[in-house]
Amino acid sequence: MMFGRKKRQTAIPYDKTGKVPVIRSSICTGEQVAGFKDPVSGKFQELMLIRNDKDFQEFLEQYQVRESDIQREW
Repeated sequence: MMFGRKKRQTAIPYDKTGKVPVIRSSICTGEQVAGFKDPVSGKFQELMLIRNDKDFQEFLEQYQVRESDIQREW
């Protein structure tokens, strides 16, 4: 189907144990990326670009994350 609805992306498999949900925001451009960060090593795994509130809600649903658990980084 050429002009149909956008297919929903499947969740990227990842190991959530011991990781914190984080949204990284660029100070210059305002671009936001959602993912998970390992608090011990500081390694960040990007999972999704957040362009609007709909994308943010999709991230919460796909990865079973509560909004209150998300940390923001700049």
